[in-house]
Amino acid sequence: MAAQTPPARPRVPGSGLAKGLAVTLRTMTKKTVTEQYPEVQPELPPRTRGVIGLFEENCTVCMLCARECPDWCIYIDSHKETVPAAAPGGRERSRNVLDRFAIDFSLCMYCGICIEVCPFDALFWSPEFEYAETDIHELTHERDKLREWMWTVPAPPALDPAAEEPKELAAARKAADKLAAETEKAAAEAEQSAAAQAAESAPVSERAPEAKPEGDA
Repeated sequence: MAAQTPPARPRVPGSGLAKGLAVTLRTMTKKTVTEQYPEVQPELPPRTRGVIGLFEENCTVCMLCARECPDWCIYIDSHKETVPAAAPGGRERSRNVLDRFAIDFSLCMYCGICIEVCPFDALFWSPEFEYAETDIHELTHERDKLREWMWTVPAPPALDPAAEEPKELAAARKAADKLAAETEKAAAEAEQSAAAQAAESAPVSERAPEAKPEGDA
């Protein structure tokens, strides 16, 4: 036997209107705060999506950001260069060289997909938002302009003291400690070798006299 549904509570006529008027009255009684922009700059959260900065050194021209952009507002041009072998008998390699990286902010909807999918951390959000133009073509920022925005990117927030240390940082610290230990060991060995060579090259008269047996005194 199916459970019986409890009867619905009768709705008071005009209850919805009363709730809406209550919200209006609460808002009307609050003090109005006006920010005097542009005389006073607003305090924006550090993760504000204002403009995108490009760290060109990290870009490998993988084209992932341009392919994933839903607005197709990222334009990338590149060419291939041959890198000579690092060692004799090695094989030459080819690499992509960035020629153009531009973002059309008149089409961008600030979804942040390009920043999220970048595997090499070449794109970052900046809270800067004052880049309006009278000409819509000026909203296409080339890589030099995107590089300038990079210097306005805020520093990342500090890690939680109780958080686990990142694996990359732990690996880098381990490699640095190992290199420092090897350098210290090599310096100690070099110092011992130099002292031994100096002792061998010293004149016989400068050497310490050998101790005579007590019976020969």
